[in-house]
Amino acid sequence: MLTKGKVGETYTIGGHGEKCNIDVVTKICDLLEQMQLKKPNGIQNFTQLIRFVVDRPGHDVHYAIDPSKITNELGWKPKEDFDSGMKKTIEWYLKNEAWWRAILDGSYHGERLGTIE
Repeated sequence: MLTKGKVGETYTIGGHGEKCNIDVVTKICDLLEQMQLKKPNGIQNFTQLIRFVVDRPGHDVHYAIDPSKITNELGWKPKEDFDSGMKKTIEWYLKNEAWWRAILDGSYHGERLGTIE
């Protein structure tokens, strides 16, 4: 976008991979299984941790964007597909536990942490 995009234009970045929420959650569980992570007591499979809630007005079943403009006009394509991107995301969270634990316990206040790899 910086080198080929038009000033003032809006481009939606995405991977052409619309998924239902349950498919995303199931994929996360499958990846956690593949990584052979320790499970909480009494859990045989990470999918047992999935809990369904009563839908509320405005609650989305899935999320979708149309990234065709950035692909057609600028030739942009993602380097990752859904599976590889999700795996890398989970690995990042596993390597940066101190960061997300600080969010949960309230000690993180928006300061920038981490390194660029």
